[in-house]
Amino acid sequence: MKIDTQIWTDIDFDKDGKQLGTLNAPQSFNWAGWANVFIPIAVVKNGTGPTALLCGGNHGDEYEGQVTLLKLVRELDPAQVQGRLIILPMLNRPAAQAGMRLSPVDGRNMNRAFPGQRNDTLTGLIAHYVAHALLPLADLVIDIHSGGRTLQFLPSVNMHNLANKTQFDEMVRAAKSWGAPYVFIYEDVAGEGLLPSYAESLGKITLGTEMGSASQFSAGILRLVEDGLHNVLRLYGILPGEPTPPPTGQQVVAAPERDDYLMAPVSGIFEPLLEMGDPVSAGQPVGQIYSTELPFQPPTPVIARTDGILFGRCGFPLTQQGACVATIVRPVEIG
Repeated sequence: MKIDTQIWTDIDFDKDGKQLGTLNAPQSFNWAGWANVFIPIAVVKNGTGPTALLCGGNHGDEYEGQVTLLKLVRELDPAQVQGRLIILPMLNRPAAQAGMRLSPVDGRNMNRAFPGQRNDTLTGLIAHYVAHALLPLADLVIDIHSGGRTLQFLPSVNMHNLANKTQFDEMVRAAKSWGAPYVFIYEDVAGEGLLPSYAESLGKITLGTEMGSASQFSAGILRLVEDGLHNVLRLYGILPGEPTPPPTGQQVVAAPERDDYLMAPVSGIFEPLLEMGDPVSAGQPVGQIYSTELPFQPPTPVIARTDGILFGRCGFPLTQQGACVATIVRPVEIG
């Protein structure tokens, strides 16, 4: 299928074996009028079977997916695979190289750029290629995220609540197979244009994650990301074997209301008053913010507006007015 895109690659998506290459996106810089930005891509294919699109580095300050997918590419033997894996370990490579959430080239958020346009800034060009060249090939889409520099979360696999019950139920089944403590159903409170949202709209079985992190990860979190990814690929027969059973006490939780996402009322230093996983009641302070301009005035409380569990909070103490500093979820029954 011919795709009208400015990005090109030497990868043959129908060829068996392991191919390592780049997506080449045209770009001009002050230091190079004619240049390409190289986005690393690997394709591992063997025979017939499902296709999984695996993405890391959608945000450059989220490292769990980048490390996990780079390791997967290095270790995979094509003979282990039944089907095809398309792997983008650093989807927003300029952001990954800079350790930033947004691209330093155009200041854009890759996870708000979908489906992109043929004539777009760099971030939109990459989103357009993924949306129109790669997503149509995929049966399963996994976009690995964590909290990055500014947020931290209880480890979860996440998705949106969908009107298509068959698709949604299958996504929940896949999410549970990952083996994370939580399956998180969330709302888009920070804008549209997400890769997972677009993939879901195409009917793809789509999973995201939130694994940590305040831009740090432990061996335990990396193990959960790696083992969980293998579990899902086993579930669909792309890798051999059976998924390990999910942990006892695994919960499906949701934050369906805007009031579940608490934004900083003022700028300053955020002091948490609860640990993640603690129960929360509406009207209860979850933290307080100390002004850096007026340091001796009383701190401003951040008050919960809903009941539930503290699921996420700001990962870096110095925060700005309007930044999300806490997320509250509630257990839900699916079925």
